[in-house]
Amino acid sequence: MKKAILFACLSMMGIMPVLAQEPLIRPEEGKTLLERVTKEGKSIASSSMNLQFYTSGAAYLTDGKLDEAAFKMNTVRLEILGSFGKDFSYHFRQSFNKYSNPHVLDNISSSVECALVNWKMNDRFTLTVGKQCVQLGGYEFWVNSIKVREFSDFNNNIACWQAGVNGAVSLSPTQTLNLQVLNNRSGGEEEAFLYGRPAEVGKVRVPVLSTANWDGYFADRALNLRYSASWGQLADKRNILYLTAGNVWQKGPVIAYIDLMYSREGLDSKGLVSELSARRPEGGVTAQHVSYFTTIANFDYRLHSHWNMYVKGAYETGSVYKANGFYDKGLYRRTWNVQACAEFFPMENSELLIFLHLLYKKHGMAGCARALGAESYSSQRVSLGLVYTIPVF
Repeated sequence: MKKAILFACLSMMGIMPVLAQEPLIRPEEGKTLLERVTKEGKSIASSSMNLQFYTSGAAYLTDGKLDEAAFKMNTVRLEILGSFGKDFSYHFRQSFNKYSNPHVLDNISSSVECALVNWKMNDRFTLTVGKQCVQLGGYEFWVNSIKVREFSDFNNNIACWQAGVNGAVSLSPTQTLNLQVLNNRSGGEEEAFLYGRPAEVGKVRVPVLSTANWDGYFADRALNLRYSASWGQLADKRNILYLTAGNVWQKGPVIAYIDLMYSREGLDSKGLVSELSARRPEGGVTAQHVSYFTTIANFDYRLHSHWNMYVKGAYETGSVYKANGFYDKGLYRRTWNVQACAEFFPMENSELLIFLHLLYKKHGMAGCARALGAESYSSQRVSLGLVYTIPVF
């Protein structure tokens, strides 16, 4: 059964033409590929596969007027995890909701979210190599995205999956220091910036992001603090700085967190300020010298083994800290979002849930944005959906 499932998955990933050729290694009954290659008896210690499925029917409104009501396949992802030998593990995940064209910089399909190998070199140090998540702080950023009904603008516009390396240093049983160097983008500059790199700004030759992350648990592991600082180059003399902090309390029926996230960007990598220039007769231009700040607060309460409810809110700002072109210095946008969600778990100890989610979001445009033709508005969404992480094996 496992072989049949794996064969089907490999077919979906587009490698059937390779399998159709004469195999380089002839199958040996009862042995894995690793065992056949190494000839040393090394075997897969564990492996698992799951299919992550998230669908919903939603009504979208702007200023209280219905724009659209439709069913969507929000997320369909295939995930494979496992370990081999004593010190190695792997993690692969592919999304079927993203484009499959390979990125220019990292040379891997944009639909592949992560493809990494962990090497536990000793009891204190683990090396991770491959496409992985940027080690930013914050619960909303770090939690599995299939558990989030609506992200903050900040997290929704970060290119969080990048190729590179991470070294995890175990400071104690409850504290870890991560030192990471990744690409700060996957594709070309035309993909990284909403309106491309401004002509007067030079190209960067080493587009990497370096991160130091501290992850600590306290109060019998009920309190988790996840703080990080990141720095990298977006273009010549145009850097990016991230300061992020996650403060999480998880005990009994309660999950509560407050995330604080700040970025200072020589070029607008998120595009939230740059998009405000789209109404100009001359067209939009990527903004320079922008900063973003976000505060996220969430409270989950598990009412019963079958019921969970949460309320969540976020306040965000986008500003220009140094005038450039037609972008004056000052505040451009404020956004607020408030969410409420009820989740029903039909089966105990299952990843299957049915939810009803309500969202209200206010997009407030400051004077600098109104000077570019942008206007304030509100958006609402009511969605009823199903989330299921289906264990394949």
